[in-house]
Amino acid sequence: MRTAMGVWRWRRNPLRRPTDLFEAWVAFAALVCVLVVAPAVGWVAGLRVDGTLQQAAHEQRQERHLVPAVVLRPAPESATTADASADTSTQRTAPHRTQIVASWTAPDGSSHEGTVPAAEEPPRPGERFRIWTDAGGRVVGQPLDPSAAVFHAGMAGLAAAICVATLVETVRRLVVRRLMHRRYIRLDRAWAAAGPDWGRAGTGS
Repeated sequence: MRTAMGVWRWRRNPLRRPTDLFEAWVAFAALVCVLVVAPAVGWVAGLRVDGTLQQAAHEQRQERHLVPAVVLRPAPESATTADASADTSTQRTAPHRTQIVASWTAPDGSSHEGTVPAAEEPPRPGERFRIWTDAGGRVVGQPLDPSAAVFHAGMAGLAAAICVATLVETVRRLVVRRLMHRRYIRLDRAWAAAGPDWGRAGTGS
């Protein structure tokens, strides 16, 4: 509102310099961009990210299956370390969870045995739990939850809006800085021209 009033005030002000009106319009344009363009960009970015994540979540739910597994025995220390480094990209594990050797049957009917994180502490041989696998029985991470996809899309949209608003404000400040620099140059030139006769009788005659 102050920016809009500033533009209106400079329209017919006799003290107005050309750069004053230009600066006011730059501020008004920046305000419109921050209030309208930035939220619109954030909204569009959020929708696109949400669509992509929802599609990924749908594909993961189609490709990943929750299958029953049986605890066989605790995993050896060396195997635990090796499996933890090998499964980092596929299995979501809580920190310091015990690794166990378990067996499970894949959706295609094949039997598998491997080292996986324990569902409960401490694990006991013969206990049953469920793990996520693909159709061939390979252990994978839990599918992306649709609500989590919405949250991440919202954060992406908010980040996009903030980036646009920050960019607009940065451009506005650079323009104002440039205008101020030009004003100082003109003032120095005017002062240099009037300086030698400043305060003398008959100045300007």
